[in-house]
Amino acid sequence: MNLLTLQKVTVVLCFFAFLGSNAQEINAPKFGKGLFNLIGQDSTWTMKIGLRFQTLATSKWDVNNGVSNPASSMMIRRSRLKFDGFAYSPKLKYKVELGLSNKDQSGASKYTSNAPRYILDAVLKWNFSGNFVLWFGQTKLPGNRERVISSANLQQVDRSLLNSRFTIDRDMGVQLRHHFKLTDRFLIKEIFSIAQGEGRNITTGNLGGHQYTSRIELFPFGDFTGKGDYKGGDLKFEPSPKLSLGFAYDFNKNASKTRSNQGTYMTNDTGFYSTNISTLFLDAMYKHNGFSLMAEYANRTAGDAFAKNSDGSLTGDEVQVGTGLNLQTGYLISKTLEISGRYTNISLDKNITGKDAENQYTLGLSKYISGHQLKVQTDLSYTDIGFKTNQLLYRLQVDIHF
Repeated sequence: MNLLTLQKVTVVLCFFAFLGSNAQEINAPKFGKGLFNLIGQDSTWTMKIGLRFQTLATSKWDVNNGVSNPASSMMIRRSRLKFDGFAYSPKLKYKVELGLSNKDQSGASKYTSNAPRYILDAVLKWNFSGNFVLWFGQTKLPGNRERVISSANLQQVDRSLLNSRFTIDRDMGVQLRHHFKLTDRFLIKEIFSIAQGEGRNITTGNLGGHQYTSRIELFPFGDFTGKGDYKGGDLKFEPSPKLSLGFAYDFNKNASKTRSNQGTYMTNDTGFYSTNISTLFLDAMYKHNGFSLMAEYANRTAGDAFAKNSDGSLTGDEVQVGTGLNLQTGYLISKTLEISGRYTNISLDKNITGKDAENQYTLGLSKYISGHQLKVQTDLSYTDIGFKTNQLLYRLQVDIHF
């Protein structure tokens, strides 16, 4: 262990020792509900500390008149530390999530000061009046449903190609959230967000304009059990049908990245190329008696998708405009065993991106030993890639969540 690593470990141990010595109560909750909970001596603050990680093994092959070029790998796909609770008042909540694996920290550039991107979430949530809650900090934007579902609660090994191509992920900003009932059962939730528009952990400031996102969700049959509208699979076996319909629109003014606040920066002879980028998301989640269905549609457009130099010549960069469709369903054949299937289509504008449509077909199997907190998942995917060699992918993942 080198000196720097030893210093980091020492700091963490001292931090927990300090919390332990000053806390009134430390208790170990039920498995999957955090490692332990801390409550201040005067009960003006709480902190739940959690840990989770995913161990992933993959094998893939090229498929073109036969199977060739086999490749395999094993990795810690995600490793997270989570802290949440309230400070001063139960109306002021907070959440901090740190990513420790290489995948969690990847994506650093000169715009993030070439530093490891440890921070995933760091957000305050203030319930300042009635059903109004104000969020401030870095967290997930209210875009596509699949992205907002925690990677710990996914129905299959990982999210779909739609998410990887169209998500607006995390950013720094302010969100206003509200909910109300239209009738005794019909629930409506609304979210409005203003963000920096550059993605997470940017340190050099806002290169373009700001990013504006609005989302509305309709629950005609009432709310789901245990926040099931944002969890994969119907592990609660909803006794009556539950449905959530989501509509989201995102506008990133003078965006400088190829996928709104994601992707790579578009540069030209004067610095950066920017254009207005809009993304529309439509999604639905349905659950009943062990059956679940999730559907998502995404559409991205741009004011001028071709990045240009000051003289009008093309730089070779372009906004990844187009559409995506994801259909995913699953059925629990017992309380702990689920089969699932997914179809995903990615249709980027070929006239702009030069890419043909992609179609991916996935068959999954999940063994829930203790719900999403401890599970083994495996899936097999065939990807028809028009502009590349088709691929076959097998994955096996173990997920544990304290």
